[in-house]
Amino acid sequence: MQFPSIDPVAVHLGPLAVRWYALAYITGILLGWFYLRAMNRRMPLPNLTPKALEEVLSYAVLGIVLGGRLGYVLFYKPGYYLEHPLHIPALWEGGMSFHGGLLGVLAAFILFCRRYRVSFLPFMDMMACATPIGLFFGRLANFVNGELFGRVSNVPWAMVFPHGGPLPRHPSQLYEAGLEGLALGVTLFLLQRFTRARTRPGLLAGGFLAGYACARLFAEQFREPDAHLGFLFGFITMGQLLCLPMLVLGAILLARACSGAHGCSAMEAGDLRGA
Repeated sequence: MQFPSIDPVAVHLGPLAVRWYALAYITGILLGWFYLRAMNRRMPLPNLTPKALEEVLSYAVLGIVLGGRLGYVLFYKPGYYLEHPLHIPALWEGGMSFHGGLLGVLAAFILFCRRYRVSFLPFMDMMACATPIGLFFGRLANFVNGELFGRVSNVPWAMVFPHGGPLPRHPSQLYEAGLEGLALGVTLFLLQRFTRARTRPGLLAGGFLAGYACARLFAEQFREPDAHLGFLFGFITMGQLLCLPMLVLGAILLARACSGAHGCSAMEAGDLRGA
């Protein structure tokens, strides 16, 4: 199957080229924000006022961009950027890391919750439900760009990617969109909408961390490893390695939430609201 010919530039506005990748980020962030507002209307979180919600977008964008870029620099190409530090801010050259973006968002929302005296884990439960929306659109953008393609395969839906050589490959971007985005997002939606998951702080956040880690660990079996890294230790990719701490932390949060032992957490309202 031939890769569909899709122009990575969605629209030209004079000298400005608006790419699908940028639109995917914007769409994912905005839809996630609308979803967050809807969840807060249904079950309001103390101190998460309309004014505070307006600030969420700024914190999210800052955390995603700074964390995602620095994560890529540190996790994937530290040697290159050590020699070319002036290229670090060059976002237009590509290079973002989900795991770095996750750490950036985590740091940004710790500051947000301290500023507005919002309980951290319940807020992160809400953010966990909204995040798969952005992941879904981001992976679709990866597919449109013909990047992060899969390993060589003979399955009927394998595609010949423009930058992947002459052999057909798994469209692993679509696998990740379906697992990390759609399946995980629907699961978390059903939990927060039709169960009492939001009354157990950390359950949805833990479900997101563990669910994403499992989805990524599986999907990376079909994704071509980064050319400059290959397999680490001969059998694992960088993406899989970075998912292992997520899986452990997610399991801890799930176990803790299910046991009901969430009243005295330092990550809860006590420490963060008192700052």
